[in-house]
Amino acid sequence: MIWKRSAVLLFYSVCGLLLQGSQGQFPLTQNVTVVEGGTAILTCRVDQNDNTSLQWSNPAQQTLYFDDKKALRDNRIELVRASWHELSISVSDVSLSDEGQYTCSLFTMPVKTSKAYLTVLGVPEKPQISGFSSPVMEGDLMQLTCKTSGSKPAADIRWFKNDKEIKDVKYLKEEDANRKTFTVSSTLDFRVDRSDDGVAVICRVDHESLNATPQVAMQVLEIHYTPSVKIIPSTPFPQEGQPLILTCESKGKPLPEPVLWTKDGGELPDPDRMVVSGRELNILFLNKTDNGTYRCEATNTIGQSSAEYVLIVHDPNALAGQTGPDHALIGGIVAVVVFVTLCSIFLLGRYLARHKGTYLTNEAKGAEDAPDADTAIINAEGSQVNAEEKKEYFI
Repeated sequence: MIWKRSAVLLFYSVCGLLLQGSQGQFPLTQNVTVVEGGTAILTCRVDQNDNTSLQWSNPAQQTLYFDDKKALRDNRIELVRASWHELSISVSDVSLSDEGQYTCSLFTMPVKTSKAYLTVLGVPEKPQISGFSSPVMEGDLMQLTCKTSGSKPAADIRWFKNDKEIKDVKYLKEEDANRKTFTVSSTLDFRVDRSDDGVAVICRVDHESLNATPQVAMQVLEIHYTPSVKIIPSTPFPQEGQPLILTCESKGKPLPEPVLWTKDGGELPDPDRMVVSGRELNILFLNKTDNGTYRCEATNTIGQSSAEYVLIVHDPNALAGQTGPDHALIGGIVAVVVFVTLCSIFLLGRYLARHKGTYLTNEAKGAEDAPDADTAIINAEGSQVNAEEKKEYFI
């Protein structure tokens, strides 16, 4: 009886020591995110460990590694580091089926565990643009669809035209057959015009698995439209006896056929002097009979367009007179300037004359009342003195 009682006490003592030693031992793990096809590193650490074993197991509770011993035959799983304080393993070529909760176990009494969730990102496939059939006629409504599959979580699709993002689009997300990834599509509707010809429409797929390098698909638009026509003369003032070149500038897609020149609704009257070369009409030695309305017509498979130019042949002499200096105007200006100058001189002379007369009168005022010549001189001298005291200023 005594030895049995001693054995029980010893057993509880050992268990107590084990429990006391294991209270500071906790396994620490972190969640991991990896791109499909990449490599995941699972790490379990213990700050305080008294030679207690560590183990990694997968979501199916299959042991992967027990300390440094491999337990599951899977060539993709390798040991990275094994010690009393750490057990790290790697899983290469990760697939979507590897996603789940992995467990690190520390074999204390009782066993302590820590969970790490492995998230696997599905990489979206290269996007494809559908719905474009070349060519498109100006004014038609175009509908383009961009689609990508295999993303997890669902990818984001954005549209750009002339480097400017288009916001008004439709978005659709569907779960793939594996019930893990998604197929995403976006539809863009807009009405085209001739300015859209040659423009690149871009569909861009953004996803966290792409490391800030989005996948793109591009569609260059081809728009057919009727010609636009403009007539450009070689000189703004056609003169009699000189040549004139009228250029018919036409733009369209397909490229317009050779242009047609007419005058006043009929054929050109003088083919010897009026020569058509490509899109140019050359008129040699203009004369008054060339006056009239010239019309240029351009045609392609989409339609026809035209422009008109009214030709007025000017007399070289009359044109030179119009462009020379206006002598009558210059003469009138000179006459006005001379008249104003003379009037100014006349008024200034009258002003100076009036002020001078007043001065002389005041100077002689003392001599008028003098009884004799000596008194007059004295009075005059007194006036001079007063004049010095009262100075006059002439302007």
